[in-house]
Amino acid sequence: MGVCSICGHSDPLISRELGICLECIRRKPAEARRRALHVHRRTRKYFGLEPSPPRADSGIPCHLCANLCRIPEDRPGYCGARRNEHGKLVGATESLANVSWYHDPLPTNCVADWVCPGGSGAGYPRFAHSPGPERGYDNLAVFFHACTFNCLFCQNWHFRYDTLHPRIRRAEELADAVGKRTACICFFGGDPAAQFPFALEAARIARQRAQGRILRICWETNGSLSPSCLERMLDISQESGGCLKFDLKAFDETLHLALTGVPNRRTLANFRRAARRAKERPDPPLLIASTLLVPGCVDAREVQAIASFIAELDPNIPYNLLAFHPDFLMQDLPVTGREHAFRCREAARSAGLLRVVLGNAHLLGAGS
Repeated sequence: MGVCSICGHSDPLISRELGICLECIRRKPAEARRRALHVHRRTRKYFGLEPSPPRADSGIPCHLCANLCRIPEDRPGYCGARRNEHGKLVGATESLANVSWYHDPLPTNCVADWVCPGGSGAGYPRFAHSPGPERGYDNLAVFFHACTFNCLFCQNWHFRYDTLHPRIRRAEELADAVGKRTACICFFGGDPAAQFPFALEAARIARQRAQGRILRICWETNGSLSPSCLERMLDISQESGGCLKFDLKAFDETLHLALTGVPNRRTLANFRRAARRAKERPDPPLLIASTLLVPGCVDAREVQAIASFIAELDPNIPYNLLAFHPDFLMQDLPVTGREHAFRCREAARSAGLLRVVLGNAHLLGAGS
């Protein structure tokens, strides 16, 4: 059972690692931020990662994401994908990245599978091989071993061991991995924002080699990348029939910072930009949103705020509410309860969203 370090309240839904209750996050945001940032700095040191985005006056600026690092001599940036060696950034480039990949048979466990061409046949015949799930084809899942956030509940957290001990691969190698039965490439991680130039170059080469056959380019992202990178991401997904899957972890900025270590202003601004572009190609949907229902943190009130934000932009944007499974530094929390999930789904629908589903429903627990 966790105890709130601010008010002293104890509850099974308070993460022992974070040690701040949702009520204090909302009512005492300044104190909650101060304590949460201390937690994030401490947890990052274990993996040798920078405790916070570096801001060295003489450092080399990096503009790929919202962290806007100024990387000092002989140190990495916040994501760890690049470091300053003798006044030059080394590490991830347009042609090199810390990345791995595998083939995943379609339909796959994707947050967009219920509306995307690979899982539903949306966009057939231009963007899909069949009017239903593309059985017999595969997705090339591309995992980046670096991230611009520090989510305490990360279910892919093991990548941190590889961030400063990289698995360097070339863009051409990734393009070589695309087979004749590969219908889509999905960049995730970690997050593609940290190594976006590589992802874009590899996708460009793969699309060029595909010579007009179906090869969709998709992304799972926390939305922290620069606006210019977002536009290029949207361009290739729109043209190829792919989609952007935005993980909207929280609407309340203090809650977002407590969970991820990073504010969400860039994510929300980028989602607005993407929503405007999404209207250019409604089928298959270009933009999909998802939120992980973290017990004790992301409640129906939070989902209502996120859903209202989405609905004001476009009520047809698909929204997937994902069941939580305890992992990384929040292993002491329970799985998402059924009543919790149903309340959140109703909150999203009442906010005006027309397409809402519960993802990972098999993980839902019997609790409230």
